Amino acid sequence: MKNKLAIIIPALLLAVGIGVAYNMIKENRVLPIYTPVMINPELVDESLRNERVRHRIASFELIDQDGNSFSEDNLKGKYYVSDFFFTTCPTICPNMSAQLQRVQKEYMDNPDLMIVSHTVQPEVDSAETLKEYAELYDADPSKWVFLTGDKKMIYELARKSYFAATTEGDGGVNDFIHTENFILVDKDKRIRGFYDGTSKESVDQLIEDISILAQEYEEE
Repeated sequence: MKNKLAIIIPALLLAVGIGVAYNMIKENRVLPIYTPVMINPELVDESLRNERVRHRIASFELIDQDGNSFSEDNLKGKYYVSDFFFTTCPTICPNMSAQLQRVQKEYMDNPDLMIVSHTVQPEVDSAETLKEYAELYDADPSKWVFLTGDKKMIYELARKSYFAATTEGDGGVNDFIHTENFILVDKDKRIRGFYDGTSKESVDQLIEDISILAQEYEEE
């Protein structure tokens, strides 16, 4: 019995110690503030690849699923998750939207978090179409907005602000973006994380990182 206790007690102490250490590391973890030079060059517009200054999401004005104008002013005091999709996508988009539904559920009671989904087919995805799609995923319009509008503006945001897509283009008729990336943006419009929106494990990390970002603002 004494021999068993001699083995069990140290093992328990080790497990407790590992748990305490993990929580200390987690509590002290700080999310990076991304500049273009830190990001995979394939995701960064050639004109921005060598930029080392703090990068911020550009100003924009689009239309939400309720037909209202939506701009960066609507995101003041918010940190948010951004993605790019289209409603008729049969492959990755349904999975991405289901993962964002998880994020919404996790942070439904957090007034500082929003989710911003941009359609990459604004010529097809009207406000009405986006509203129908949003309802499929129980999207709360005060928490999760779906945006349509000028295609060039959306594609410029995707490529030069969010660094969400590897493809090049001019936002013209034949231009098309298809990306699984989720981007976490803080209250100062700075990128704090990139995630694979088709991966549960990656979105689990996003959910954890949002809590770390929230704590950062609580400590200010």
